[in-house]
Order: sequence, then C-alpha cells, then structure tokens
Amino acid sequence: MNDTLFMLAIGFIALIGVIVLLVIVGALITAVVMYQIDKRQTVHTIRRNYPLLGRFRYIFEELGEFFRQYFFAMDREEMPFNRAQRSWVYRAAKNIDNTVAFGSTRDLRKPGTYYFLNCPFPTLSEDAAGTQPMRIGPYCRTPYDAPSFLNISGMSFGALSAPAVQALSMGAAKAGCWMNTGEGALSKHHLKGGCDIVFQIGTAKYGVRDEHGRLDDERLAEIASIEQVRMFEIKLSQGAKPGKGGILPADKVTAEISEARGIPVGQASISPNRHPEISSIDNLLDFIEHVREVTGKPVGFKLVLGSTDWLDSFCEAVTKRGSESAPDFITLDSADGGTGAAPMPLMDSVGLPLRESLPLLVNKLTQHNLRNRIRVIASGKLINPTDVAAAICLGADFVVTARGFMFALGCIQALQCNKNTCPTGITTHDPKLQQGLVPEVKAVRVANFHHNLVHEVELIAHSCGVTEPRQLRREHAAVVVDGGGAVPLNILYPRD
Repeated sequence: MNDTLFMLAIGFIALIGVIVLLVIVGALITAVVMYQIDKRQTVHTIRRNYPLLGRFRYIFEELGEFFRQYFFAMDREEMPFNRAQRSWVYRAAKNIDNTVAFGSTRDLRKPGTYYFLNCPFPTLSEDAAGTQPMRIGPYCRTPYDAPSFLNISGMSFGALSAPAVQALSMGAAKAGCWMNTGEGALSKHHLKGGCDIVFQIGTAKYGVRDEHGRLDDERLAEIASIEQVRMFEIKLSQGAKPGKGGILPADKVTAEISEARGIPVGQASISPNRHPEISSIDNLLDFIEHVREVTGKPVGFKLVLGSTDWLDSFCEAVTKRGSESAPDFITLDSADGGTGAAPMPLMDSVGLPLRESLPLLVNKLTQHNLRNRIRVIASGKLINPTDVAAAICLGADFVVTARGFMFALGCIQALQCNKNTCPTGITTHDPKLQQGLVPEVKAVRVANFHHNLVHEVELIAHSCGVTEPRQLRREHAAVVVDGGGAVPLNILYPRD
C-alpha cells in the first residue's frame, strides 16, 4: 500500500514537472515569436525599439487608471468624481451610517469650494417643513405637480442596460421622483416601475420619428397618452457634448433598442448635432408650442449655455407672444456634465459650468418677469448635498442627476461606458455582465440615495435658518475665489 502511494506521488510529481516544463518551453517559444513580430512590425515605435518589453507599456497604460483609483489617488484627488464623493453616495444608497469622524478632509481654501452661512438660530425639527410639490406647465391641458426637487436626469436605454433602467424606474417610484428617458426613447423598462416619466425628444426624434427622421405627431400623441409620461423635454444640447448629437456604438444597438428608437439593428446611431427645424428663437418657441398642443403636457428644453447674448432676445420674444407661449421649464446642464461617449475637446473645453450659467439664466428670467412662469432645472455633477444645495441657492427649482443614481446602482467609475464592457452591468448589453445587477435590489438603493440626499440638503437648509430647501437664497452660501477668500453668492452673482 505504501509502495503504491509512493509510486503515485512520484508519478504526480513527474506529471507536474512535465507540465511546468511544457509551460516554460511554450512561454519561451511565445516570447521568441512575439520578439520577432515586434522587431519586424513598423507601426509601434516602442515595440520595434524594445521588442517584447515594449508591450508592458500598453499593459501598464491600460491598468494605470485602476491602480490610481484604488492605490495611489487620495480621497479628494480623482476626476470626474473623487473617492470621498463616491463613498458618500455608496453609503447613502445602502442606507448606512453616513457620519464622519475627527475632521473634514476637504480643502476649504480651494477656489470653487462652497460654504453655507449658518445662522445663530437654526430651524428646530418641529418647525421644519417638507418640500411641497411644484406645478410645471400651468397653461397645459395636463399640468404636472412634481413631488420632489431631486430627480433622475436623462439616461437612454441603450446607453444603459435593461436591468439598470428597470432598477431606476422602480427606485424612482419608491422615491416619488421623476425619471428622464434620455434621447433614446421610451421602452417597457422605463414603464416597469410605474414612476413618473419625462420623455426627452433628442435631435434624432427617437421614438417619435417618421421614416425620414422628422417628428411624427401621431407617435407623439401616442406617447403622451401614457399617463406615466408627465412632461416632454426638447434636447438642444448637453454639457458633455454641446453641438454634438448622441453616440451609440453599433454593438449596443440590439433588436430591442432598434425597435424602441426606430433605427437599424447593429448600426452605430449618431444623432444630428441639432434639430433641423430649430434654427432660431422663433423656431424654438414654435416647436415648443406644437409639442405642447399635440401632447397637452408641459414642454421645456435642455441646453448647456455658452454664449448668453441671445437670452434677452429669447425673453423678449416670449414676452411679445405672451407668457402662455413660454417653455414650461428649462433644464440647464453644466459643461462638466457626463455622457457615455463624447469627443474630448467638447467634453473638456466647450460650454459654461453650472455655477456660472445658472445665476446668469435666473437673472435674465427675473429681469423679464418670467422667473415664476419658467421652472429652472439644474443638471451637472450634482451628486452630493453640498452641490445640490448650492444649485438651489443659485436659483434652481429642481435638481437632476444621472451619475449620482448610477453610483447608487453600483457604478465604480470604471470608465468603460463606451466599450460595452461595464463590469457592473449598468452600461453594457453583455448578459454575463448584466446578471450581477438585480433590479429589485438596486431599486431600494436608488430610493435610499434619493431619500438621504434630500434629507441632508434639508439639514443644510435648517442650519441656514429656513424651513425647507427651496427657501435657500444666494445670501445663504459663499464660494472660495482665487486668493483664498470666500465671497457670498449674492455679492458674487448679484440679482440685476
């Protein structure tokens, strides 16, 4: 028996030795082949000058962003969202303790940092008031009394996976907020949770287009007849790619997405860079009025501000036509807004950040007595209580966020949105990667994130001595400017 075991052990060791030898020989042969390939190819200089070793450059380049995220970057260093911001969202979504100890890690001297100016006699808990619904579209046949000041920004089915859209829909219903479809049209996944829907009309008119890509009134009316669809948003531009249409890679255009959008399967979908029928202020107002007449529901538009000299002409044109002709809302995106795919020059260098554009827009509407008629919705990197409260101080009636709710779904900022390889299943149509995202579980986290973000904005409002967030004004906050000093927002951005 012992001899048998001994022989088996010897045979096993010999087998392992043979396998190791074969692996080594195979590795050496592979290395020699790769060396010769690298030496003879003429495309990559590094690989030609440093055969085989040069390949490690591309490996390290690929892995670099992940190592920086987890090992090298400090909590407040990463872009577009640092670890401290993401960690707050993760804790809020999981509804676990969100307090911190010892002291803030935030650099309070950095330009752009917001301070809130607390009062000596903050609002008592028993005197606090819940934020009331706000009516949008008072002249519509079916106005919308929006229940929450915090809502889900536009993210298309196609850019997002089906499980992600379902989770957002169910979570929005639990939270009592609306969900914007993005420009990719309405799908069954948006409707699954029973939440309020804002249908976005992009430049390609996905979901409401005819065979030539023009607006189809019959289809538009059909969408409007769905009770869950509360408003229509005409997308002129967005912060991450102003002047550029949406981009959906070919491998994301599945049969289901093709049917929802009305486009060919397996072909990249690139929207026009603007609506062909909107080339002037009058065209815009005509288009808004037409959509409102067909749907009977509130209609507004989304844009990122660049030039602002047209705002006076816009407000004057609205005043001339009468307040009923005004857009029911304007969604103002920030230049640092996000997207699944965009050219770097547009993402990095075009458009105004929200902190600059929001007070400009609000001031213009106020000057022309349109502020109470047109609701202002702020968008762009608003994922934490500080930035949401600051946007309300600057004049926003509502705040919408996309990436905040993506983090609530489990996004890890892997930066794979445009590659169909998202490891969390949020922006991929690979079934193997989608299986990790369970909509029923993530819907709870979406609702938790909404609840906790609203709650902590309320904490800021109460510290400033007001009973609810929409009472926050510019005098309740300050921002650090170059030189290190903080300037109150009402002085930095005076109401003209």
